[in-house]
Amino acid sequence: MAFGGFDSGGDQKPMAEINMVPLIDVMLVLLVIFIITAPLLTHSVKIDLPKASSNPNITKPEHVQIGIRQDGRLFWNGEQAEKADLQKRMSQAATLDPQPEIHIRADRLVHYENVAQVMSMAGKAGLKRIGFVTDPSGGD
Repeated sequence: MAFGGFDSGGDQKPMAEINMVPLIDVMLVLLVIFIITAPLLTHSVKIDLPKASSNPNITKPEHVQIGIRQDGRLFWNGEQAEKADLQKRMSQAATLDPQPEIHIRADRLVHYENVAQVMSMAGKAGLKRIGFVTDPSGGD
């Protein structure tokens, strides 16, 4: 705490002023930092893009439902399929343009190994968009 005055009187009172010099120093340092960094943040390349009027061609890819039951049975869009048949269908689906999305629907108690095998088969076939279907209600 700062006490004012060098006079020899016993009348010592605390200073009731705030020292503003450190605050001003900090403000000036921040100002210099912002002045230096602001031009770096707005750096961009100006290009004159061509104008064209057309509607975007939005084609939604179809999706394929792959079901996995607890006993290991596999389903392709609701139709039961063997692993070899599933591999052939995945290879055919990978050649389509746009590639279909793969939605994996697995029973709650399916071993992770079965799900990993199906995902591996899809990856080897060249399918890149794989998702999991869950029950949003929570079920607990």
